[in-house]
Amino acid sequence: MSESLGRVGMWADEAALDAVAQRLDRWEASFADRAQRTRSLTSQIEALTGTAHSPDRTVEATVDPSGQLVDLRLDERIRHRPTAHIAEQIIAAARAAYADLLRQVTEVTREILGDDPAGAAIVESYQRRARPEAGGTGAAR
Repeated sequence: MSESLGRVGMWADEAALDAVAQRLDRWEASFADRAQRTRSLTSQIEALTGTAHSPDRTVEATVDPSGQLVDLRLDERIRHRPTAHIAEQIIAAARAAYADLLRQVTEVTREILGDDPAGAAIVESYQRRARPEAGGTGAAR
């Protein structure tokens, strides 16, 4: 009789071990899926650029995924404007280009990660970089 009780205990332990193994397999698959989605997101973000025009359309700015200005185009009409106006238009275009980049980063992040808190953190980091510092232009120094 004690032999049969030992076997029941053995089967219960095996069932528990199987349940743990299945749980670990699901956990591992979840990590593998998250890693694959993160690689995909990184790849897509690295390919993004943001581009925008100044309000008067005399300046076009393009920023890379880190927000750095990588292209600046000036319309010939800008030659006849005061330098302060030109500077304002360049800053406005660069900020608008970053806003375009932020919009794209937000879209691709939500598309790939959905409501994952990691996705929200990525978007928040881009939003923080877009906020001008007190008394500054928002540009990295």
